[in-house]
Amino acid sequence: MSAKVVSGKELANKIREELKDKVSQFIEEKNIVPHLVVVLVGDDPASQSYVKGKQKGCEQTNMKSTLIKLPVETKEEELIELVEKLNHDETVHGILVQLPLPKHIDESKIINTISVEKDVDGFSPINVGKMVLKEDCFLPCTPAGIIKLIKETNIDITGKHAVILGRSNIVGKPVLHLLLRENATVTICHSRTKDLKEFTKDADILIAAIGKAKFVTADMIKPGAVVIDVGVNRVDNKLCGDVDYENALEVASYITPVPGGVGPMTITMLLENTFEACKRITK
Repeated sequence: MSAKVVSGKELANKIREELKDKVSQFIEEKNIVPHLVVVLVGDDPASQSYVKGKQKGCEQTNMKSTLIKLPVETKEEELIELVEKLNHDETVHGILVQLPLPKHIDESKIINTISVEKDVDGFSPINVGKMVLKEDCFLPCTPAGIIKLIKETNIDITGKHAVILGRSNIVGKPVLHLLLRENATVTICHSRTKDLKEFTKDADILIAAIGKAKFVTADMIKPGAVVIDVGVNRVDNKLCGDVDYENALEVASYITPVPGGVGPMTITMLLENTFEACKRITK
């Protein structure tokens, strides 16, 4: 068996082309350009790379993007003041403060400051609560992208056993709730899970999001499973995921690559959220 590669890059490009048409029509009708503001504190190379991807995505879909760069020594109060200013700016429809922030800044306090209507990352407690309750909200971008990638396989999620490795607030926990929405039976594993392999071997859908290079080996995967690799690790100056990709190809039925898998979908979901925020704000 050789797994089919689920290209997040191809799916993202397809969605962005459709989104570009919708945005162009919206601009023509309303004379309003959807506007995403990204705030970057410090000069972390990975964060700078992510921000460039978001700016490129906005260009591809005819949306406006503004990058506000702040020095690493920026005070928490200064960042809060900036976010509140953006909250009240009617020309801004989406606000994203790039994480991680410098250690002297409380991330949760900043996330809580962002207006729920402009929280296009889907991180605010209100949006998270609405997600859990299955109410209309901005879904967190990476988990939403993961669900779209799984659906791209045309495998019915209903009744499937999905196993998630990792319980972060950004991926693990929210993707748990989105899979429950799709009627999957979900198990979440973490660093304290005993006999981990017993769980992974039973997964029809395996989602790896722990940040350990090539942690998931072929013998941990159920033959024919759908494998979604969320990890982004650098080994010998090359990017790789949390899954031993080359060997997993021989066991799984579908698998996402790193790079070119979940990453492009995360940004695409952000773009969709920004457009939706613009439509809601400018009604």
